[in-house]
Amino acid sequence: MAVSRRNAIKTLGAAMASPAFELSSPERSRQQADIDPAALAAIADVVLPAESDRAAAVAAFTLWIAEYREGADTDHGYGNTRVRSTGPSPARNYAAHIAALDRAARAGGAQSFATASREARRAIVEAAIADAKVERLPSRPTGAHIASDLMGHYFESSAAADVCYRAAIGRDACRGLAGSEQKPAFLPPKGGSHR
Repeated sequence: MAVSRRNAIKTLGAAMASPAFELSSPERSRQQADIDPAALAAIADVVLPAESDRAAAVAAFTLWIAEYREGADTDHGYGNTRVRSTGPSPARNYAAHIAALDRAARAGGAQSFATASREARRAIVEAAIADAKVERLPSRPTGAHIASDLMGHYFESSAAADVCYRAAIGRDACRGLAGSEQKPAFLPPKGGSHR
């Protein structure tokens, strides 16, 4: 049976318009809503480099969470013929992580984790990551702990590579061949222009 290109495109378009292809779900929206933005910013303040754009890193992490789809097919990887599906959203654990950070901060005399001193927040996060038995930063969020997931997400990013090398490398950008013989532009350290 021959399938015409027009009918195939119509079928694909109808399938993508169906509710099964929606990128948002009440569960994902709930998980995203459970993440206190002030707490996430306070975590970023103690786990991400001072040279990084922490607000952009938090926004990228939050967007990744919002767009995560459970059960989506993933790339099978080199040398592996089996296609795997994504598991439950790592964000399912984040509200509990933030609640535990808040409890620890209150035990130390602060009103919340976000209002605790920077030193106190750093100690609380270090203890929480140790309690979660996170020994390596994940290359993608796993749900083991929100702080290690945020760090892993950031340090795997193109922005982190640019900060590391102080150059506008744009590792994940498709820049084309024009100007490819030029060295990437120098990025001065945050707060100064010395080299």
